[in-house]
Amino acid sequence: MARHWILLVSALGLAACATTPDTNARLASSFAPDCQAVATFLAGAVAEGRTVGASALVWKGGREVCFENAGFASREDNRLFARDTLVQIFSMTKPVTGVALLQLWEQGRFGLDDPLYWHLPEYAGLQVATVIGSDGNLVLRDPSRPPSIRDLMRHTAGFTYGDSDEPADIIWERLQPLSADNTLAEFSAAMAQVPLRADPGTRWIYSAGVDVQARLVEVLSGMAFDAYVAENIFAPLGMTDSAWRRDGGDLDRLARIYIADEHGALNPMPREEWLEPNFAGNPMTMGGSGIVTTVDDYMRFARMLLNEGELEGRRILQPATVRLMATDMLDPRTSNENRMWLPSKGTGGFGLNVFVRTAAPMSPEKNRGTVGEFFWDGLPSMLFWVDPGQDMAVVFATQKVPFDNALHHDFRSAVYGADYSGVTPE
Repeated sequence: MARHWILLVSALGLAACATTPDTNARLASSFAPDCQAVATFLAGAVAEGRTVGASALVWKGGREVCFENAGFASREDNRLFARDTLVQIFSMTKPVTGVALLQLWEQGRFGLDDPLYWHLPEYAGLQVATVIGSDGNLVLRDPSRPPSIRDLMRHTAGFTYGDSDEPADIIWERLQPLSADNTLAEFSAAMAQVPLRADPGTRWIYSAGVDVQARLVEVLSGMAFDAYVAENIFAPLGMTDSAWRRDGGDLDRLARIYIADEHGALNPMPREEWLEPNFAGNPMTMGGSGIVTTVDDYMRFARMLLNEGELEGRRILQPATVRLMATDMLDPRTSNENRMWLPSKGTGGFGLNVFVRTAAPMSPEKNRGTVGEFFWDGLPSMLFWVDPGQDMAVVFATQKVPFDNALHHDFRSAVYGADYSGVTPE
Protein backbone atom coordinates (compact mmCIF):
# COMPACT_ATOMS: atom_id res chain seq x y z
CA MET A 1 0.00 0.00 0.00
CA ALA A 2 2.81 2.41 0.90
CA ARG A 3 4.23 2.29 -2.61
CA HIS A 4 1.03 3.77 -3.96
CA TRP A 5 1.78 6.88 -1.90
CA ILE A 6 5.25 7.26 -3.34
CA LEU A 7 4.12 8.85 -6.00
CA LEU A 8 30.53 20.06 -12.55
CA VAL A 9 33.08 23.46 -15.45
CA SER A 10 29.96 25.40 -16.52
CA ALA A 11 28.11 24.01 -13.52
CA LEU A 12 30.66 25.46 -11.13
CA GLY A 13 30.42 28.81 -12.85
CA LEU A 14 26.67 28.89 -12.40
CA ALA A 15 26.82 27.85 -8.76
CA ALA A 16 29.50 30.40 -7.97
CA CYS A 17 27.08 33.17 -8.93
CA ALA A 18 25.02 32.63 -5.79
CA THR A 19 27.44 33.61 -3.02
CA THR A 20 31.14 33.70 -2.22
CA PRO A 21 32.74 33.29 1.22
CA ASP A 22 33.48 37.04 1.34
CA THR A 23 29.79 37.92 1.05
CA ASN A 24 28.22 35.24 3.24
CA ALA A 25 28.21 37.33 6.44
CA ARG A 26 26.69 40.37 4.70
CA LEU A 27 24.00 38.32 3.01
CA ALA A 28 23.19 36.52 6.24
CA SER A 29 22.60 39.86 7.94
CA SER A 30 20.25 41.02 5.18
CA PHE A 31 17.36 38.91 6.39
CA ALA A 32 16.20 37.42 9.67
CA PRO A 33 13.41 34.82 9.81
CA ASP A 34 10.49 35.75 12.04
CA CYS A 35 10.28 32.92 14.55
CA GLN A 36 7.06 34.26 16.02
CA ALA A 37 5.50 34.19 12.55
CA VAL A 38 6.62 30.57 12.20
CA ALA A 39 5.12 29.68 15.59
CA THR A 40 1.88 31.47 14.71
CA PHE A 41 1.67 29.66 11.39
CA LEU A 42 2.14 26.24 12.97
CA ALA A 43 -0.40 26.89 15.72
CA GLY A 44 -2.87 28.24 13.17
CA ALA A 45 -2.43 25.28 10.83
CA VAL A 46 -3.26 22.92 13.69
CA ALA A 47 -6.16 25.01 15.01
CA GLU A 48 -7.64 25.27 11.50
CA GLY A 49 -7.42 21.55 10.93
CA ARG A 50 -4.88 21.85 8.14
CA THR A 51 -2.61 19.36 9.90
CA VAL A 52 -2.66 17.50 13.20
CA GLY A 53 0.88 18.37 14.26
CA ALA A 54 4.07 19.88 12.90
CA SER A 55 7.48 21.27 13.78
CA ALA A 56 9.96 23.57 12.06
CA LEU A 57 13.71 24.08 12.52
CA VAL A 58 15.64 27.01 11.00
CA TRP A 59 19.44 27.20 10.94
CA LYS A 60 21.02 30.46 9.78
CA GLY A 61 24.41 32.12 10.02
CA GLY A 62 25.97 29.10 11.69
CA ARG A 63 23.44 28.62 14.47
CA GLU A 64 19.92 27.50 15.23
CA VAL A 65 17.62 30.51 15.16
CA CYS A 66 14.16 28.91 15.40
CA PHE A 67 12.57 25.74 16.60
CA GLU A 68 8.79 25.75 16.82
CA ASN A 69 6.23 23.01 17.17
CA ALA A 70 2.48 22.61 17.54
CA GLY A 71 -0.15 19.92 17.75
CA PHE A 72 0.07 16.18 18.03
CA ALA A 73 2.27 13.41 16.72
CA SER A 74 -0.59 11.11 17.64
CA ARG A 75 -3.90 12.79 18.40
CA GLU A 76 -5.47 9.53 19.48
CA ASP A 77 -2.75 8.95 22.09
CA ASN A 78 -2.61 12.61 23.15
CA ARG A 79 1.11 12.55 22.21
CA LEU A 80 2.54 15.94 21.27
CA PHE A 81 4.59 16.64 18.12
CA ALA A 82 7.89 17.00 19.98
CA ARG A 83 11.48 17.69 19.08
CA ASP A 84 12.37 13.99 19.15
CA THR A 85 9.28 12.86 17.21
CA LEU A 86 10.17 10.38 14.50
CA VAL A 87 8.72 11.10 11.07
CA GLN A 88 8.53 9.15 7.85
CA ILE A 89 10.03 11.45 5.22
CA PHE A 90 9.18 9.45 2.09
CA SER A 91 10.75 11.30 -0.89
CA MET A 92 13.05 13.44 1.25
CA THR A 93 15.00 10.16 1.18
CA LYS A 94 15.94 10.95 -2.44
CA PRO A 95 18.58 13.63 -1.75
CA VAL A 96 20.25 11.23 0.70
CA THR A 97 20.41 8.60 -2.03
CA GLY A 98 21.84 11.19 -4.42
CA VAL A 99 24.59 12.06 -1.95
CA ALA A 100 25.45 8.36 -1.54
CA LEU A 101 25.77 7.89 -5.30
CA LEU A 102 27.77 11.10 -5.72
CA GLN A 103 30.27 9.89 -3.13
CA LEU A 104 30.96 6.94 -5.41
CA TRP A 105 31.20 9.29 -8.41
CA GLU A 106 33.86 11.28 -6.57
CA GLN A 107 35.76 8.00 -6.15
CA GLY A 108 35.74 7.46 -9.93
CA ARG A 109 33.45 4.44 -9.82
CA PHE A 110 31.32 5.74 -12.73
CA GLY A 111 30.73 8.73 -14.98
CA LEU A 112 27.54 10.72 -14.81
CA ASP A 113 27.06 10.33 -18.55
CA ASP A 114 27.79 6.62 -18.59
CA PRO A 115 24.91 4.64 -20.05
CA LEU A 116 23.12 2.95 -17.19
CA TYR A 117 23.55 -0.51 -18.69
CA TRP A 118 27.35 -0.25 -18.37
CA HIS A 119 26.91 -0.73 -14.65
CA LEU A 120 23.54 -2.51 -14.50
CA PRO A 121 23.50 -4.79 -17.58
CA GLU A 122 19.83 -5.68 -17.14
CA TYR A 123 18.94 -2.28 -18.62
CA ALA A 124 20.69 -2.93 -21.95
CA GLY A 125 17.54 -3.73 -23.90
CA LEU A 126 15.21 -0.92 -22.79
CA GLN A 127 12.56 0.16 -25.27
CA VAL A 128 9.96 2.93 -25.35
CA ALA A 129 6.28 2.02 -25.20
CA THR A 130 4.34 4.15 -27.67
CA VAL A 131 0.78 2.87 -27.86
CA ILE A 132 -1.33 -0.18 -27.21
CA GLY A 133 -1.88 -1.95 -30.51
CA SER A 134 -5.18 -3.20 -31.84
CA ASP A 135 -4.22 -6.66 -30.63
CA GLY A 136 -3.90 -5.35 -27.08
CA ASN A 137 -0.14 -5.60 -27.04
CA LEU A 138 2.28 -2.74 -26.49
CA VAL A 139 3.94 -1.19 -29.51
CA LEU A 140 7.61 -0.72 -28.68
CA ARG A 141 10.53 1.05 -30.34
CA ASP A 142 14.18 1.64 -29.57
CA PRO A 143 14.93 4.82 -27.60
CA SER A 144 16.84 7.68 -29.25
CA ARG A 145 19.69 6.87 -26.85
CA PRO A 146 20.10 4.78 -23.71
CA PRO A 147 19.43 6.47 -20.38
CA SER A 148 22.49 7.72 -18.51
CA ILE A 149 23.16 7.88 -14.80
CA ARG A 150 22.71 11.66 -15.02
CA ASP A 151 19.23 10.95 -16.41
CA LEU A 152 18.50 8.81 -13.37
CA MET A 153 19.46 11.66 -11.06
CA ARG A 154 17.43 14.35 -12.83
CA HIS A 155 14.32 12.23 -13.57
CA THR A 156 14.85 12.30 -17.34
CA ALA A 157 15.56 8.61 -17.93
CA GLY A 158 12.02 7.93 -19.14
CA PHE A 159 11.22 5.60 -16.24
CA THR A 160 7.89 5.50 -14.47
CA TYR A 161 6.46 5.23 -10.96
CA GLY A 162 3.48 3.26 -12.19
CA ASP A 163 1.23 6.23 -11.59
CA SER A 164 0.09 7.15 -15.09
CA ASP A 165 -2.28 5.86 -17.73
CA GLU A 166 0.54 5.63 -20.30
CA PRO A 167 1.19 2.25 -21.96
CA ALA A 168 4.39 1.46 -20.04
CA ASP A 169 2.45 1.28 -16.82
CA ILE A 170 0.62 -1.82 -17.98
CA ILE A 171 3.89 -3.69 -17.48
CA TRP A 172 4.62 -1.88 -14.20
CA GLU A 173 1.26 -2.93 -12.86
CA ARG A 174 1.90 -6.52 -13.85
CA LEU A 175 5.42 -6.74 -12.38
CA GLN A 176 5.10 -4.42 -9.34
CA PRO A 177 8.86 -3.71 -9.16
CA LEU A 178 8.61 -1.79 -5.87
CA SER A 179 6.83 -4.57 -4.03
CA ALA A 180 7.93 -4.54 -0.40
CA ASP A 181 8.76 -8.23 -0.79
CA ASN A 182 11.50 -7.49 -3.35
CA THR A 183 15.14 -6.84 -2.62
CA LEU A 184 16.74 -3.98 -4.54
CA ALA A 185 18.29 -6.56 -6.88
CA GLU A 186 14.88 -8.10 -7.54
CA PHE A 187 13.36 -4.64 -7.96
CA SER A 188 16.00 -3.75 -10.56
CA ALA A 189 15.50 -6.97 -12.50
CA ALA A 190 11.78 -6.25 -12.70
CA MET A 191 12.22 -2.54 -13.40
CA ALA A 192 14.43 -3.33 -16.38
CA GLN A 193 11.47 -5.13 -17.95
CA VAL A 194 9.21 -2.05 -17.74
CA PRO A 195 9.33 -0.02 -20.98
CA LEU A 196 10.26 3.64 -20.94
CA ARG A 197 7.54 6.26 -21.12
CA ALA A 198 9.67 8.62 -23.24
CA ASP A 199 13.06 8.99 -24.88
CA PRO A 200 15.72 9.80 -22.30
CA GLY A 201 16.31 13.51 -21.84
CA THR A 202 13.02 14.66 -23.35
CA ARG A 203 10.67 14.72 -20.36
CA TRP A 204 10.91 15.20 -16.60
CA ILE A 205 9.08 12.18 -15.23
CA TYR A 206 9.15 11.56 -11.49
CA SER A 207 10.01 7.92 -11.18
CA ALA A 208 11.55 4.93 -9.47
CA GLY A 209 14.85 5.94 -11.07
CA VAL A 210 16.04 6.87 -7.58
CA ASP A 211 15.51 3.30 -6.49
CA VAL A 212 17.68 2.29 -9.45
CA GLN A 213 20.26 4.70 -8.00
CA ALA A 214 20.11 2.75 -4.74
CA ARG A 215 20.78 -0.48 -6.60
CA LEU A 216 23.74 1.24 -8.30
CA VAL A 217 25.13 2.12 -4.87
CA GLU A 218 24.95 -1.54 -3.92
CA VAL A 219 26.67 -2.75 -7.09
CA LEU A 220 29.36 -0.06 -7.11
CA SER A 221 30.14 -0.25 -3.39
CA GLY A 222 29.63 -3.96 -2.73
CA MET A 223 27.47 -3.09 0.29
CA ALA A 224 23.77 -3.27 1.03
CA PHE A 225 22.31 0.16 0.32
CA ASP A 226 21.09 0.94 3.82
CA ALA A 227 24.39 -0.27 5.32
CA TYR A 228 26.32 1.98 2.91
CA VAL A 229 24.25 5.03 3.87
CA ALA A 230 24.52 4.26 7.58
CA GLU A 231 28.32 3.96 7.39
CA ASN A 232 29.06 6.80 4.96
CA ILE A 233 26.37 9.40 5.68
CA PHE A 234 24.43 8.82 8.89
CA ALA A 235 27.36 7.85 11.13
CA PRO A 236 29.80 10.61 10.08
CA LEU A 237 27.03 13.21 10.30
CA GLY A 238 25.90 12.00 13.73
CA MET A 239 22.41 11.18 12.45
CA THR A 240 21.77 8.68 15.22
CA ASP A 241 17.98 8.73 14.82
CA SER A 242 17.92 8.02 11.06
CA ALA A 243 17.38 4.61 9.49
CA TRP A 244 15.22 2.56 7.18
CA ARG A 245 14.69 -0.30 9.62
CA ARG A 246 13.82 0.35 13.24
CA ASP A 247 12.82 -1.60 16.31
CA GLY A 248 9.15 -1.79 17.16
CA GLY A 249 9.92 0.04 20.39
CA ASP A 250 10.29 3.23 18.36
CA LEU A 251 6.57 3.27 17.65
CA ASP A 252 5.95 5.40 20.73
CA ARG A 253 8.03 8.19 19.12
CA LEU A 254 6.68 7.77 15.59
CA ALA A 255 4.17 10.31 14.33
CA ARG A 256 1.00 8.99 12.80
CA ILE A 257 0.16 9.86 9.21
CA TYR A 258 -3.19 11.55 8.77
CA ILE A 259 -5.20 11.51 5.58
CA ALA A 260 -7.54 14.31 4.59
CA ASP A 261 -10.94 13.12 3.40
CA GLU A 262 -13.04 14.83 0.77
CA HIS A 263 -14.22 17.35 3.35
CA GLY A 264 -10.71 18.10 4.63
CA ALA A 265 -11.14 16.21 7.89
CA LEU A 266 -7.93 14.52 9.02
CA ASN A 267 -8.24 10.87 9.93
CA PRO A 268 -5.44 8.54 11.07
CA MET A 269 -4.24 6.21 8.36
CA PRO A 270 -4.50 2.58 9.51
CA ARG A 271 -1.21 1.46 11.01
CA GLU A 272 -0.68 -1.31 8.46
CA GLU A 273 -0.89 1.34 5.76
CA TRP A 274 0.97 4.27 7.32
CA LEU A 275 4.09 2.37 8.29
CA GLU A 276 6.75 2.39 5.56
CA PRO A 277 7.58 -1.17 4.40
CA ASN A 278 10.96 -1.39 6.18
CA PHE A 279 9.47 -0.65 9.58
CA ALA A 280 7.79 -4.01 9.25
CA GLY A 281 11.09 -5.72 8.32
CA ASN A 282 10.36 -6.19 4.61
CA PRO A 283 13.33 -6.73 2.25
CA MET A 284 12.85 -3.61 0.13
CA THR A 285 15.08 -0.66 1.01
CA MET A 286 13.99 2.05 -1.40
CA GLY A 287 16.29 4.79 -2.64
CA GLY A 288 13.30 6.99 -3.22
CA SER A 289 11.62 6.62 0.13
CA GLY A 290 11.72 4.92 3.51
CA ILE A 291 13.97 6.86 5.87
CA VAL A 292 12.59 7.52 9.35
CA THR A 293 14.27 10.46 11.10
CA THR A 294 13.82 13.57 13.25
CA VAL A 295 13.98 17.27 12.40
CA ASP A 296 17.34 17.54 14.20
CA ASP A 297 18.85 14.61 12.33
CA TYR A 298 17.67 15.78 8.94
CA MET A 299 18.91 19.28 9.71
CA ARG A 300 22.39 17.79 10.12
CA PHE A 301 22.11 16.49 6.57
CA ALA A 302 20.82 19.88 5.37
CA ARG A 303 23.60 21.72 7.20
CA MET A 304 26.17 19.51 5.48
CA LEU A 305 24.77 20.57 2.12
CA LEU A 306 24.64 24.23 3.21
CA ASN A 307 28.31 23.98 4.23
CA GLU A 308 29.17 22.53 0.79
CA GLY A 309 29.63 18.94 1.87
CA GLU A 310 31.14 19.19 5.35
CA LEU A 311 29.81 19.20 8.90
CA GLU A 312 31.82 19.58 12.09
CA GLY A 313 35.04 18.43 10.44
CA ARG A 314 33.51 15.43 8.62
CA ARG A 315 33.51 15.78 4.83
CA ILE A 316 30.77 13.92 3.01
CA LEU A 317 31.10 15.50 -0.46
CA GLN A 318 33.50 17.94 -2.09
CA PRO A 319 32.23 21.54 -2.48
CA ALA A 320 32.26 21.27 -6.28
CA THR A 321 30.02 18.22 -6.09
CA VAL A 322 27.42 19.98 -3.95
CA ARG A 323 27.44 22.91 -6.41
CA LEU A 324 26.93 20.47 -9.25
CA MET A 325 24.09 18.79 -7.40
CA ALA A 326 22.44 22.20 -6.96
CA THR A 327 22.72 23.26 -10.62
CA ASP A 328 19.68 23.10 -12.90
CA MET A 329 20.38 20.39 -15.47
CA LEU A 330 17.10 20.29 -17.35
CA ASP A 331 17.28 21.02 -21.05
CA PRO A 332 15.61 24.40 -21.69
CA ARG A 333 13.77 22.70 -24.56
CA THR A 334 11.91 20.63 -21.99
CA SER A 335 8.78 22.74 -21.68
CA ASN A 336 6.67 23.05 -18.56
CA GLU A 337 4.16 20.74 -20.18
CA ASN A 338 6.85 18.06 -20.16
CA ARG A 339 7.80 18.60 -16.51
CA MET A 340 4.73 17.13 -14.83
CA TRP A 341 3.95 19.06 -11.63
CA LEU A 342 7.53 20.35 -11.12
CA PRO A 343 6.63 23.99 -12.02
CA SER A 344 4.20 24.07 -9.10
CA LYS A 345 7.18 24.07 -6.73
CA GLY A 346 8.59 27.36 -8.05
CA THR A 347 10.40 28.84 -11.01
CA GLY A 348 13.34 26.59 -11.58
CA GLY A 349 14.49 23.22 -12.72
CA PHE A 350 16.17 20.15 -11.37
CA GLY A 351 19.72 19.23 -10.45
CA LEU A 352 20.80 15.88 -9.06
CA ASN A 353 17.92 14.66 -6.89
CA VAL A 354 16.89 18.21 -5.88
CA PHE A 355 14.77 21.06 -7.23
CA VAL A 356 16.83 24.18 -8.02
CA ARG A 357 15.29 27.68 -7.93
CA THR A 358 16.48 29.78 -10.89
CA ALA A 359 14.21 32.84 -10.59
CA ALA A 360 12.48 34.83 -7.89
CA PRO A 361 8.81 34.13 -7.13
CA MET A 362 6.85 36.07 -9.71
CA SER A 363 3.54 36.49 -7.87
CA PRO A 364 2.10 36.16 -4.34
CA GLU A 365 0.76 32.76 -5.29
CA LYS A 366 4.27 31.41 -5.86
CA ASN A 367 6.23 29.84 -3.03
CA ARG A 368 8.65 32.27 -1.36
CA GLY A 369 12.37 31.46 -1.65
CA THR A 370 15.77 32.68 -2.81
CA VAL A 371 17.35 32.28 -6.23
CA GLY A 372 19.92 29.49 -5.91
CA GLU A 373 18.14 27.55 -3.19
CA PHE A 374 17.68 23.83 -3.62
CA PHE A 375 15.26 21.50 -1.90
CA TRP A 376 12.95 18.55 -1.96
CA ASP A 377 9.91 17.37 -0.07
CA GLY A 378 8.07 14.20 0.84
CA LEU A 379 4.57 12.84 0.39
CA PRO A 380 3.23 13.48 3.91
CA SER A 381 3.83 17.21 3.30
CA MET A 382 7.44 17.07 4.55
CA LEU A 383 9.84 19.78 3.30
CA PHE A 384 13.46 20.90 3.58
CA TRP A 385 15.47 23.51 1.74
CA VAL A 386 19.00 24.89 1.58
CA ASP A 387 19.33 28.63 0.87
CA PRO A 388 23.02 29.47 0.28
CA GLY A 389 22.19 33.11 -0.49
CA GLN A 390 20.86 33.54 3.03
CA ASP A 391 23.22 31.02 4.66
CA MET A 392 20.13 29.18 5.86
CA ALA A 393 18.64 25.71 5.98
CA VAL A 394 15.09 24.84 7.00
CA VAL A 395 13.31 21.61 7.88
CA PHE A 396 9.51 21.45 8.15
CA ALA A 397 7.98 18.25 9.46
CA THR A 398 4.40 17.11 9.38
CA GLN A 399 2.58 13.89 8.47
CA LYS A 400 -0.40 14.77 6.27
CA VAL A 401 -1.55 13.29 2.99
CA PRO A 402 -2.39 14.09 0.28
CA PHE A 403 0.70 16.27 -0.22
CA ASP A 404 -0.21 19.86 0.67
CA ASN A 405 1.66 22.47 -1.41
CA ALA A 406 -0.52 25.23 0.05
CA LEU A 407 0.80 24.37 3.49
CA HIS A 408 4.34 24.77 2.14
CA HIS A 409 3.44 28.08 0.49
CA ASP A 410 2.16 29.51 3.76
CA PHE A 411 5.06 28.09 5.78
CA ARG A 412 7.58 29.68 3.42
CA SER A 413 5.72 32.99 3.73
CA ALA A 414 6.02 32.71 7.50
CA VAL A 415 9.77 32.10 7.25
CA TYR A 416 10.58 34.73 4.62
CA GLY A 417 7.66 37.13 4.84
CA ALA A 418 4.99 37.31 2.17
CA ASP A 419 6.80 40.13 0.31
CA TYR A 420 10.25 38.54 0.20
CA SER A 421 11.79 39.31 -3.21
CA GLY A 422 13.76 36.11 -3.59
CA VAL A 423 16.95 37.88 -4.66
CA THR A 424 19.84 38.50 -2.28
CA PRO A 425 21.50 41.95 -2.44
CA GLU A 426 24.62 42.51 -4.58
